[in-house]
Amino acid sequence: MGEIKVGTASWTDRTLLESGWYPDEVSTPEQRLGYYARQFPLVEVDATYYAPPNEQTTRLWAQRTPAGFTFNVKAFSLLTGHPTKVTALPKDLRPETGKASVYPRDLPAQAYEDVWSRFLTALDPLVDAGKLGLLLFQFPPWFTIRRSNKQTLLEVASRCKPLRIAVEFRHASWFDGDNERETLDFLRAHDLPYVVVDMPQGHRSSIPPVVEATSDLAAVRFHGHSDRWTSKDIHEKFGYLYAEKELRTWAPKVRALAERTAQTHVLMNNCYQDYAQRNAAELIGLLNSQSTEQAVGQVRA
Repeated sequence: MGEIKVGTASWTDRTLLESGWYPDEVSTPEQRLGYYARQFPLVEVDATYYAPPNEQTTRLWAQRTPAGFTFNVKAFSLLTGHPTKVTALPKDLRPETGKASVYPRDLPAQAYEDVWSRFLTALDPLVDAGKLGLLLFQFPPWFTIRRSNKQTLLEVASRCKPLRIAVEFRHASWFDGDNERETLDFLRAHDLPYVVVDMPQGHRSSIPPVVEATSDLAAVRFHGHSDRWTSKDIHEKFGYLYAEKELRTWAPKVRALAERTAQTHVLMNNCYQDYAQRNAAELIGLLNSQSTEQAVGQVRA
């Protein structure tokens, strides 16, 4: 059985800081990351979706965490084809436009290439420290199953090599009928990790919870089941606390993935107050209770 690492998609969310999860004496960014890393072996950096990281910041992340700690990094929005605020781009790469948000086509070709190179270069301190896990590429709801989009996946993977990417879809066409097998076979053929998702169903962006591994690395992201999924308030969208019985049904599925992979990353993305941290700890307990053979999550008491 492969290793399972469990963590959350934030350690700095405002509502988390207000929740009391961090002890009173843990009050600085350095202390908070250090405390988080003593509870979980994995974290997903969500802020990099909204603005590219800088090398100084990633160096501090590497320095403030113990050996064996892993950062998964969410790809910058422009690199996944999402609309991106002009102000999120480096000043020297901002196009001359009256638009508030831009797409890749709105940038000169060289500027777009520079965004890519700077994003990847900024991750070097994590790579050097052996602390970079996956680069999460979450594609937009209009990224449907088609030949050109499959080619995009291959181009993204090629740009990032030797770094590993993981692919999260947000359009059900990838899993409609026979497309499910086609999608999974394509990812396996190109050794691309597929992101299993647990999320509200019945929406345009809904993906069914297909539990499959397409590489030696697997990823599972828990988005919750908020009835306000379409809200523009991120805390309403993800403000869902999983009940133990829900996590109990997921524990054997996660273990089944680990049976087929070298490593499985599990992220709680229900980031409101301390919901993600509480659920991550609960899931670790459930996984450990089902197996005395493996130290799931590498949690240190």
